[in-house]
Amino acid sequence: MPIKVPAGLPALHTVKNEGTVVEDLTTSTSSTLQIALLNIMPMKEATEVDFIRVLAASEQEVELTLMKLDTHTPKNASPEHMQRYYKGFGELRNRHFDGLIITGAPIEKLEFEEVTYWNELCEIMEWAKSNVTSTLFICWAAQAGLYHKFGIQKYLLKEKMFGVFPHRLHRKVPLFEGFGEVFYIPHSRHTELHCEDIVAEPRIELLSDSEQSGVYLVQERGTRNFFITGHSEYALCTLDEEYKRDLSKGLPIEPPTNYYKNNDTSLPPMDLWQEDARKLFNNWLRYYAKS
Repeated sequence: MPIKVPAGLPALHTVKNEGTVVEDLTTSTSSTLQIALLNIMPMKEATEVDFIRVLAASEQEVELTLMKLDTHTPKNASPEHMQRYYKGFGELRNRHFDGLIITGAPIEKLEFEEVTYWNELCEIMEWAKSNVTSTLFICWAAQAGLYHKFGIQKYLLKEKMFGVFPHRLHRKVPLFEGFGEVFYIPHSRHTELHCEDIVAEPRIELLSDSEQSGVYLVQERGTRNFFITGHSEYALCTLDEEYKRDLSKGLPIEPPTNYYKNNDTSLPPMDLWQEDARKLFNNWLRYYAKS
């Protein structure tokens, strides 16, 4: 379906050049879903591409607003890009959105209160209660949201959770319409949530996990809010790029699990998740963001 993004956004052209069929939406109507993306990932344009790709594959008509923090200046994005295509939280606080996506950030080894923009992020999470129909908290943002709302702690892993892992459902909800009993999700993180902490909190429900990668998807009961520890939105090449980046830095890193055929890093990655990623975001827009 058509998607509307800030005029001239390079990420839209990148998605089109990949071969993704994208129809430009020029005029929004009452049926257009208003989606905000709070992008706190360091590589802004790559993250824009990832989410435009999955949202543009939806059956729903979407207008995407790029949101930035007012109290944080990104180090890896040009000021011109942020000024031209993003709106600060202060500019958007009086608007209502059908959906909000809060991305992860590579700061998971920090205590939450040590994050320089923690107070503003907490303010946005509180604002979303009355100004957003459905919120997706992705990776570190899932941990941050569960900590802010319910006091759920994160735990440092001995080694990076890195690869594409099989997952199972605990309860079939519309978000997982069209999924099989087993499905694959990419993960790339240094911290985890403990399943026993999730199930002990009555205000939230564990919907999916993995024997290998642990807690995957949690829903806040009585709301349309989801906390997602993995990266369904990732492009096929993302883990490959992360692996080679860490190798070049001399960091201790193993090849991503279940990613290269026969675990041979000279072979192209296997696509085990992208079809389900499109289903996930389409289901979210259709059943949760849409009133």
